[in-house]
Amino acid sequence: MKMIKATLWLLCFHLYAPGVSADPVSDAIGKQGRLASDLVRDTRSHPEAILPLLQLQPGDRVADIWAGGGYYSELIASIVGQSGEVLLVNNMAYSQFAANSLAERQDGREMGSVTIHTREVDNLDLGTGSLDAALIIMSYHDTYHVDEANGWRAIDADDFFRQIHAALKPGGRFLIVDHYASVGSGKASAQELHRIDVDFAKSDIGSRGFKLVAESDVLRNPDDDYDIMVFDPKVQGKTDRFVLVFEKI
Repeated sequence: MKMIKATLWLLCFHLYAPGVSADPVSDAIGKQGRLASDLVRDTRSHPEAILPLLQLQPGDRVADIWAGGGYYSELIASIVGQSGEVLLVNNMAYSQFAANSLAERQDGREMGSVTIHTREVDNLDLGTGSLDAALIIMSYHDTYHVDEANGWRAIDADDFFRQIHAALKPGGRFLIVDHYASVGSGKASAQELHRIDVDFAKSDIGSRGFKLVAESDVLRNPDDDYDIMVFDPKVQGKTDRFVLVFEKI
């Protein structure tokens, strides 16, 4: 009986003790002072469903790769806390593309344990066995996209994923969200439409030392037109998106 009471007391302590949250994801989303643009994006990105897939803990170290303006970086920083770290990873092309939104995020605001980590693809400088998780949100297709005019050079996919794999700890999670392309199209739509075939993504990443452990349909939109580029006003922000979660083998 004493042991049961002690166990119940410990459970209540962890649930209700000051500074201990039973739902850190909800706390991160509901945190005061978030940008108005982030609150709008919540309605289409559903971080309440996406973030739990990473199984983050306080103190974790996470790489948000091609993070752009840092929407997910700031949310994750709230979850991992000051004892953790989020690398907001952009190359120069992405830094320029997201310059205004990233400047707004930094302007007189506290982003938490976010480190701006600007690196080119050939040396992401993520360390070895140093990450608990990594994510690429709506930019995995850019691995197979080239835009020399805007500084986006061809990527050596083998080396790119080798670096991410090496940086993750065994069992570390790797989350991919991207825009659906037509079935069987492989990576062909990445160049002009900024889309990619989900089956290609599963095979591609699964061949690089990762195993698929979870999927989600939370971002599905059956009304999307896979023949339209994702930045077209007809579909921008409303594309049909897949969500894949891998673990490092």
